Amino acid sequence: MQSKPNIVLIVADNLGWGELGCYGGGALRGAPTPNIDRLAAEGLLLQNFNVESDCVPTRSALMSGRHPIRTGCLQSVPPGLPQGLSRDEITLAQQLSGQGYATAHYGKWHLGDIPGRYPSDRGFDEWYGIPRTTDESQFTSSIGFDPTVADIPHIMQGQAGAPSENVKVYDLDTRRGIDAELTDRSIQFMQRQARARRPFFLYLPLVHLHFPTLPHPDFAGRTGAGDFADSMVEMDHRVGQIVQAVDDLHLRENTVFIFCSDNGPEFRKPYRGTAGPWTGTYHTAMEGSLRVPFILRWPGKVQAGRVSNDIVHVTDLYITLSRIAGAAIPQDRPIDGIDQTAFFTGAAPASRREGFLFHIKNELRAVKWRDWKLHFYWEPEVNEGQGKLESPYLFNLKQDPKEESDILVYNTWVLGPILKMVQAFNQSCQAHPNTPPGRPDPD
Repeated sequence: MQSKPNIVLIVADNLGWGELGCYGGGALRGAPTPNIDRLAAEGLLLQNFNVESDCVPTRSALMSGRHPIRTGCLQSVPPGLPQGLSRDEITLAQQLSGQGYATAHYGKWHLGDIPGRYPSDRGFDEWYGIPRTTDESQFTSSIGFDPTVADIPHIMQGQAGAPSENVKVYDLDTRRGIDAELTDRSIQFMQRQARARRPFFLYLPLVHLHFPTLPHPDFAGRTGAGDFADSMVEMDHRVGQIVQAVDDLHLRENTVFIFCSDNGPEFRKPYRGTAGPWTGTYHTAMEGSLRVPFILRWPGKVQAGRVSNDIVHVTDLYITLSRIAGAAIPQDRPIDGIDQTAFFTGAAPASRREGFLFHIKNELRAVKWRDWKLHFYWEPEVNEGQGKLESPYLFNLKQDPKEESDILVYNTWVLGPILKMVQAFNQSCQAHPNTPPGRPDPD
């Protein structure tokens, strides 16, 4: 058996904390999720896994181990405008490829849509999917759409060392079928690497449940609870297909299998999701935006059936998976991730992370520290913010998970450790200046 473990990383799009059965949803949402629930029972379920505010920031944090304020990946922008990770960022795929891993990306990239910034330019041997966001599938059926002034979105593919190319138009029909395609290609990739006995990194950022949340025709009407529930059942089925393929290839014991979400729940009706006990959706600093599902299965290394409320951040995956693969961590730049290998495997009793800063674009919106959350801006609903607060709001998340009762005046001592975190981060940014959004790649 190969010495290095395979890594399968499935990232759902806008899957809220409260959607899955193992997080209190599932059948209660009209959409049972038995495959993902079983995966959770076989591994570690995190109740306090945190991400960034939007698709681009989270994906950049995952791929670079750095907060998006550092890399300039602050938000999604339309096609044809500068976006994504600069080529001087070292991606997780590059880290693993350098250790001999076969690497593949099937799904939504959203970290660059020009030559030099596609997945196959950034450490992946091959890729297939969409370069930007899922709502572009609505373009060609929108009233008044004009292809002379707006790019027609495409599903694309590419291989390392060759230009990426358009495969077919990304419209509402192909949006319905894309997750099935991604799953099929992922299984074929794993089968090839298993035959070659080569360790692999499969990055599968699914399209579900991002709006328009439309199921594959085989799942349309399956639940009787609408497109959203049908799509969630389909997503669970796709995850089950990947799990089954790993097991059928006899790779179960030597595969780090992660399932998580990139952002909090979808907030656009009629596809609005739920964050369970937390308030808010993505694009806010509310706990429903920060906390998302995370499940890790690694038989023999990670205890089955374990549940933890310790804080983990998406940047931690970069350094943790790099270390698992034997890759050295870049030393020429700040890496915000923390190695959580010992915590995941039970060698350490707790997460090494006590908190983190949370930006939306250039604004420091909030800081989490232990059980506390300090808001500098207040925007519980998207586009309904009050702006910067003269006196920040402080919540204890165990006592007040809905973030309803500001208790700063009774707990001003908490400002000390939190503001020290802010100071240290700002000093780091001064010593290593942030990349401005849209900066061209260095020559």
